[in-house]
Amino acid sequence: MPDLPSLITLPYKLETPAPAFESNYIKTPESLPRHFIRALTKPGARVFDPFAGLGTTLFVAEELGRIPYGIEAEETRQQWVAGQMENWLNLIHGDTAKAATYGFPKMDLCLTSPPYMAVTHTWNPLHAGNPRHAGYAAYLKGMEKIFGIIAGLMKKSAPVIVQADNIEGARFTPLIRDLSLAISAHLRPAGEVAVVWKNAPKDRTHTTCLIFKKA
Repeated sequence: MPDLPSLITLPYKLETPAPAFESNYIKTPESLPRHFIRALTKPGARVFDPFAGLGTTLFVAEELGRIPYGIEAEETRQQWVAGQMENWLNLIHGDTAKAATYGFPKMDLCLTSPPYMAVTHTWNPLHAGNPRHAGYAAYLKGMEKIFGIIAGLMKKSAPVIVQADNIEGARFTPLIRDLSLAISAHLRPAGEVAVVWKNAPKDRTHTTCLIFKKA
């Protein structure tokens, strides 16, 4: 894996509108996946987003001649994204915790932004709020399990990039640190890239990308 700079500046521009059923708030500017996909892969590489959301990573991967694969738990999102993909069969509507059962090939790059959770919340986004899995500790335990499964889908030495942000509030959530610790149980930490957004909204001046490698 080539060395990555620890600080980069990217344009904050949402190039494609969100669907009518969703807002732009969950979208990441296309410049972020474009930067990392270009830096870390070659045309024809397999790019995986296990939390596909509105498909930004998958769309950019196709744009750059890579082969996208992904999982999205919400069926409405999955159908909307798949309907705009050439490789639409590669986007699964399902549970990321079951990724090993979906018949994916080994991946060259994983690039994702998982659902966030604040330390004060009980509703766990990994289990659709199931009270049996309530709370921040259960969320982090679930993330550890999921990235253990993702590690098994990666080629040897393949990079795994996780975009994360801390959560402000009456009680600060150090999500970047906590996700790094959870993921490090299965993937080797290989760096951290701070992304400064150019021309961004005041509440979105920067983000962080944690870099891991399949051992």
